[in-house]
Amino acid sequence: MKALLFFAPLLRPHVRRFALALALSLITLAAGTALLGVSGWFLTATALAGAVSFNLFAPSAAVRGFSFIRILARYFEKLVGHDATLKLLSTIRQWLFGALFPRLPLPDRSLRHGDLVSRLTADVDALDEIVLLAIGPLLAALILGGVMSAILFALLPAAGWIYLSALLAAAIALPALLAAATRKTGAALVTAAADLRTHVLDAIAGHDDITLFGRKDYAAARFATAGETLSRLRRRQALATALTSGAVAALTGLALAAILYFGLAAFAQGALSGPVLAGLVFGVMGSFEATSAIVRSVGKFGTAAASAQRLHAIATLPPAIREPARPVALPPGTDIVFENVGFAYPEGEPVLEALDLTLAPGEHVAIAGPSGAGKSTLLNLLLRLADPQQGRIAIAGADIRDVSLANLHARIALLSQDSPVFFDTVRNNLLIARPEATDAELFAALATARLDNTIRALSAGLDTMVGETGATLSAGQLRRLCLARTLLSPAAIVALDEPTAGLDRETELAFLSDLPRALADRTVLLVTHAALPAGLNLRTLTLARGSLTETRP
Repeated sequence: MKALLFFAPLLRPHVRRFALALALSLITLAAGTALLGVSGWFLTATALAGAVSFNLFAPSAAVRGFSFIRILARYFEKLVGHDATLKLLSTIRQWLFGALFPRLPLPDRSLRHGDLVSRLTADVDALDEIVLLAIGPLLAALILGGVMSAILFALLPAAGWIYLSALLAAAIALPALLAAATRKTGAALVTAAADLRTHVLDAIAGHDDITLFGRKDYAAARFATAGETLSRLRRRQALATALTSGAVAALTGLALAAILYFGLAAFAQGALSGPVLAGLVFGVMGSFEATSAIVRSVGKFGTAAASAQRLHAIATLPPAIREPARPVALPPGTDIVFENVGFAYPEGEPVLEALDLTLAPGEHVAIAGPSGAGKSTLLNLLLRLADPQQGRIAIAGADIRDVSLANLHARIALLSQDSPVFFDTVRNNLLIARPEATDAELFAALATARLDNTIRALSAGLDTMVGETGATLSAGQLRRLCLARTLLSPAAIVALDEPTAGLDRETELAFLSDLPRALADRTVLLVTHAALPAGLNLRTLTLARGSLTETRP
């Protein structure tokens, strides 16, 4: 519950929309209850009095009026309610991404990709159950129940107490019991759904390895187990909801039986007319409509609460990197110094130990080494995605821990194997690096990356759409497009993290051979598995066991 209250401030900008939706929900239920009550009274009165001696126009007009009111209120309730809900979910997503960015990379290394995807999608969507599907019907049930109770106390006091007790039990007591009973199930269900998504994403990402090592049966069995766990939890939640709905139906029947019992007695004594009794019976049936909606939504309350807890947990993680309290200005210059740097991941062996490395302004340095040697870690430390446990890293003489992250990242551009190409035009993919760049500057960067002729030959040139995952261009062309985007950046230091991964050898050699020319006058730190072509004007080092040794390309 505390986690749900944590999100309450995000609801504030949407209070008016939700209030209007709740008011329309109340009007809908009130009109429905009045429609049933008037219809019951009208039909009974007509049957008893006969059409000749009974005024049909006023009650028939009331039936039609309540019917139209109910239809219109229901329509606008859905329209306004869904609009408010979608805007609230959008606000939550914006807030969540804003809260996550300062915390990236997430320090909790146990948070797997599938679980993170689940938190950013399904967990956010689960929060829409709270306002419209739980609070709205509860308020409507209490207000309509209060009005109906007042009518019954005036006409059938004894039945009024039974009705009020049954309504409060159906609207409050039973939903509270259901929420308590499904709290653990809801939390387990959210975890099971996240596990299933994780298995799916793991199987997709590791399909080649699973096939190569003959682990298809294991992957299928793990997926089946996760699916069965999720299915079992959903059946348990559905059973609890169904039993509660049955109990609400029983309470409705009890209230109706009480009204019939005391109403027939009053009718026999002449204290209550038959049409009024019929109207009360149908009105009571309509007033219990909201309690059914409460049960359906409260059945999912445990899931929503667990989702809120999971979102709260990642949104309040301590930042991986803290900004300096009083940042210093980053001096001009592109020289880089790693001085006695040591780093280890939590509960892991040291990756870097007493590492020293100096890059002169404009120097190009390539670092090779086996997987897991710490090459990417070296770049992460330079970009301050993590901080070393010992030693320091300086740019232009300033310790990067004393510099604001914005100034640091403005000085360094990163080109990695995962650099994204977006489903947009070539132009917009390039303008990410420098939004004010002209077409001439864009083509100059493309020419340096040896991609200008390819882009000019496309049907719409710079305005050609790059397909989903860059399907319009080949893998080598996509990498060169990312290089052109990096060249457009004003950053004077360029970090390259396995920029040729996934390319064939011929494309790889051509790409690497172009780097010294394309990145002339910039300081470059390249980490790669690739065998470097001969003749490159760069210093080559090998990283192994946490230390660097000079080699020759």
